[in-house]
Amino acid sequence: MDFYQVLEKRRTIRDFSDKEVTDDVLKKVLSAAFKAPTNDHLRQFEFIVVRGQENIARLVSPIAENTENIQQNRLEAAADVMDKDEHAMFVDALPKQQRMLMQSNCLVLPFFRQKDYPLCHPADQSSLNYFASAWAAVENILLAATAEGLACAFRIPIGNEPEYVKKLVKAPEEYEFTCFLAIGYAAKNAHICKQKG
Repeated sequence: MDFYQVLEKRRTIRDFSDKEVTDDVLKKVLSAAFKAPTNDHLRQFEFIVVRGQENIARLVSPIAENTENIQQNRLEAAADVMDKDEHAMFVDALPKQQRMLMQSNCLVLPFFRQKDYPLCHPADQSSLNYFASAWAAVENILLAATAEGLACAFRIPIGNEPEYVKKLVKAPEEYEFTCFLAIGYAAKNAHICKQKG
């Protein structure tokens, strides 16, 4: 698959099969993160890989309640003002948030170390470089996974989720948790949301 085919084929998939991602393929995919541009040329990130539904379930336990709050309070209220395709995506995605992370059976937790400014509290535009570095690395993972025939879905943590995960994995204080990243093989009947042109 050439680069432009990979770009075209990459989609967020929230329905996974039970086919296992091998360690060799996963190492290849994660190594792509280290090819991304980073602030000050520092590749100060770590990836924690969690396998096994019981282990993943413990990490993602706050998601069900947080997602339910969004569904009940925000999504219904926004239905009339949201773009039709955006609303359809949320209707499909929100109920799957916890399940997709467990179902993939391969959860990656990207952590980024901060040299000067907290990732989520930039002091100025220049300090957004840390944030950009984090997402450039995650994008490389998504593209590498697609090139390997894998499917991915990520969930931005909300509410108490970042601190809960950091505490559970004993992450050092200076590392910021950016997203839950599910990597696996798409289910045969995986739903693919409509893309905007």
